[in-house]
Amino acid sequence: MTRPWLHRGHTGRHLARGVIVALPGLALLLALAGPVFAQGHRLVVGSKNFLENKLLAEMFAQLIEARTDLDVERRLGLAGTQVCFEALRTGAIDLYPEYTGTGLVSILRSPPTSDARTALITVRSAFLHRWDLWWLNPLGFENSYAIAVTRSRTGTPPLRTISDLATRSASMTAGFGYEFVERPDGLPGLEAQYGLTFQRVQAMQQSLKYQAAAAGEIDVLDVYTTDGRLAVYDFTVLEDDRHFFPPYEAAGLIRGATLRQHPELGAILGLLTNAFDAKTMRQLNYRLQEGGESIETVARDALSSLQLFRTDDTTPAPAPDREQIMSYLWSSRATLLHRTAEHLALAGLALGLGILVAVPLGLLLERRRSVAEPVILGIGLTQTIPSIALLAFMIPVFGIGALPAVIALWVYSLFPIVRNTYSGLRDAAPQAVESARALGMTEWQILYWVRLPLAAPVIMAGIRTAAVITVGTATLAAFIGAGGLGVPIVAGLQMANATVILSGALPSAALALVIDGSLGRVEAWVRPRGIQRGPA
Repeated sequence: MTRPWLHRGHTGRHLARGVIVALPGLALLLALAGPVFAQGHRLVVGSKNFLENKLLAEMFAQLIEARTDLDVERRLGLAGTQVCFEALRTGAIDLYPEYTGTGLVSILRSPPTSDARTALITVRSAFLHRWDLWWLNPLGFENSYAIAVTRSRTGTPPLRTISDLATRSASMTAGFGYEFVERPDGLPGLEAQYGLTFQRVQAMQQSLKYQAAAAGEIDVLDVYTTDGRLAVYDFTVLEDDRHFFPPYEAAGLIRGATLRQHPELGAILGLLTNAFDAKTMRQLNYRLQEGGESIETVARDALSSLQLFRTDDTTPAPAPDREQIMSYLWSSRATLLHRTAEHLALAGLALGLGILVAVPLGLLLERRRSVAEPVILGIGLTQTIPSIALLAFMIPVFGIGALPAVIALWVYSLFPIVRNTYSGLRDAAPQAVESARALGMTEWQILYWVRLPLAAPVIMAGIRTAAVITVGTATLAAFIGAGGLGVPIVAGLQMANATVILSGALPSAALALVIDGSLGRVEAWVRPRGIQRGPA
């Protein structure tokens, strides 16, 4: 029996080779990802995804490293309060910097109070009894929310208080942080307390709000009282005349189990009690936000000013803004290669698992066509879940780091592979299938000898689509401490630094193109030669 579409060999060989090449060294990727998954007995310090919080966490980490023999792992830049808190509560991290007002209102859902002592006592007691989490001594400053207005929009008479703003807010455009628009101690509570009604509210990343205000695109924005950029931009910070915002004293929040295992941490981190005031923090934040200095350098300088350790061998990191993109990429090549390896491990593992599950599932659904569409539709619904939300949902179960990231990316990879596998098998050359039946071939023989070879290019097209989606979505893994090329992208957004953003975005885009091109070669290789040549 002549089978011109199988000129290159058996179906099993076609499909097996395609899958093998589509999984470029799964064992190697597992080896690369091994250190990412391994948390061991190290002390893990986390932070939220804004610069001051990352700076405080870096201070904690450096001080612990200087005063103990502990191996400190940093998980900086996690996606907001709830992600950090869940990571701490579930043991994925041991310590992170928090603010008493945030703990009171956002986590405990308690009514705000204007008394700093009451807020501290309340969160200490509640966190200790509910979750065995300990608030350490405050660091000496509050970083409260405040509302600022561009000076050109204060009008006559000039705005001085938030109550004044309420009388004119209907004609103004506001730009607020993503977390601020949802928090009860943010926009919802502020609107209820003051009766604010803006013409339009735009949710924006923190550093972009300043640029938008300077460009006249927004009139009102939320700011942090320790933000160094307040000295640069021409804003009027309005008085909270109804005392809506609670006190936000900065302090370390640590697991009780960690303190019991390492009781010396309480005394070591206690060295930072009342160590910084608001003016000092504004200066430190300014160096990060406008000076482009590294978090590591600024943290080390801050600790050195307290004479907690020597920094004789410390040299300031260069400011990325002063370098061209290519020279910055070259100077950061070691870090970027490490991030690229992390990114490839995350995306490769997720894609590999997706292929191993989705291709057999597509084969099974082709044999059970009555349930195929509902199953595929159900898998497709996962594509409607926002990526960062899916990552956050997994933290209570899987913690933070590579594991939840790989699982989330695996979920996103399934749909295009399952859909293409099923469609390719179902629609593969009906005339050839009928001819095979007429020759007495069984359904499994038809699947093996006819449908799979003809469907292989369609299956590979689904794998290529899934690969590009996975590589792109993997940049969000930085928000749950999984590393990858999303780390410089997030850092660049926080600093409003296009060079740093591109240092992550360009390698990520290049990686997607390389993987897609490689899989394109595989797709051409597994395509039956009769299809490539077309009809005679």
